Amino acid sequence: MNADWLGGPKRFPTTSWSLIAQAGYRNDVGREALGDLLHRYLPALRAHLVLSKGVRPDDADDIVHDFVTAKILERDLLASAHQELGKFRTFLLTSLDRFYWNHRRAANARKRTPTSGAEPLGDRAGSVAAPGSLIESCEVAWARSVLGEAVRRMRAHCESSNRPEVWGVFELRVLRPALEGIDAADYGKLIVQFNLQSPSQAFNVLATAKRMFVRLLREVVSEYVCDEREVDEELRELQAALAESRFAGPC
Repeated sequence: MNADWLGGPKRFPTTSWSLIAQAGYRNDVGREALGDLLHRYLPALRAHLVLSKGVRPDDADDIVHDFVTAKILERDLLASAHQELGKFRTFLLTSLDRFYWNHRRAANARKRTPTSGAEPLGDRAGSVAAPGSLIESCEVAWARSVLGEAVRRMRAHCESSNRPEVWGVFELRVLRPALEGIDAADYGKLIVQFNLQSPSQAFNVLATAKRMFVRLLREVVSEYVCDEREVDEELRELQAALAESRFAGPC
């Protein structure tokens, strides 16, 4: 799996609920907040459709675009989101799930001919995820989105600080084995590829990379919670969601 397909937050170092409130403003601040909010969550929406519904990526892009236009822009879906009702990402992904099934039913209805009779909805609805599994798939989609943003920031940081060996060792020793199921690169090959002096230095570079990744991961997660004390809880949930999807990652 290519980690570059995920994006993440850039401008607002505020909690999601603060951003949601700002996104309701009918001015430049509101438009910027809405744009940043969508930038944070669109990867999870897309991933939810691809991973849990088996939608092709191109079709997922179209469905997400229609969802944003019809529900968020035209019907002000965000006004129905309240912090006391639970996590915003679950609210948003559940709303998308309903939109997706309505979209499928409408598409199926258009395909029916007068002589074919109505297609029983039960045949289609049988594949709808149960509430528990729906929440799990939402959590996995969110976890992958957060992970992808942390990876993006780490790669950018290594490039801007001219530390290609930190990114390279992390990618070949941790990231690609976790994402693609390949064997971790041998330390001997890493020494040659990144002009390192010894296995000990390669090990130290990897330790530096892991610390950097954990720091950046905490940074990303902290942008989704209201209190710094919630970060550890969110990280535990993130790791559990990834473990459920058979990817525990380098958390």
